[in-house]
Amino acid sequence: MRIILITVILFITTVISAQSDKKAEELLQKVIDKMSSYNNFKAELSYTMVNKEMDIDEKKTGLIYVMDDSYRIEMEGQIIISDSKTIWTYLVDSDEVMISNVEEEDEGISPTKILTTYNENYKAKFDNNSKYKNADLKVINLKPNDRKQFEHMSILVNEKNLRLENFSVYDKNGNVFTYHIINLKPNLDLPPDTFVFDESKHPDVDVIDMR
Repeated sequence: MRIILITVILFITTVISAQSDKKAEELLQKVIDKMSSYNNFKAELSYTMVNKEMDIDEKKTGLIYVMDDSYRIEMEGQIIISDSKTIWTYLVDSDEVMISNVEEEDEGISPTKILTTYNENYKAKFDNNSKYKNADLKVINLKPNDRKQFEHMSILVNEKNLRLENFSVYDKNGNVFTYHIINLKPNLDLPPDTFVFDESKHPDVDVIDMR
């Protein structure tokens, strides 16, 4: 830091954030337990990416399917599928699919691990500055113990029905990625190929294997 004052403020902030709010942890754990009880779920997904300094404000909508560590995201011409071992990124318009491995050490943000690993990697605290007309809506801030990839996350939950409303990820480059979970439907009878890319259904697809 360039001046001592900033260093002191940063140190104090780090110490405070290292102390989790027990009630925030308990509420988040209840939400996690409820979501973990589902065999699978499908939800409408609204995504925004904002960077005020770079004047970026992107918005996309789509669908997300989740089962254990597998997921499928369908969003405006792109389908991302993972069976927890392999990731297929299918670009519909260009009929091209990129295949890569899911790396255990990958520090990227998997939609299935945003919440389920929070208690190992983050410190949780209520954001008392965020108020909603619906008193059941609570904002919980999560700060990672190791901020290599992102600074913090903000999660909005409904305390009454233990529903995840949305979550935002703030990275080190000033980007804010927000995901709104809408109309979640659990325990569906999903087709067996939901979490794999079936090349037989796309005979003309251009395969780019990056494994």
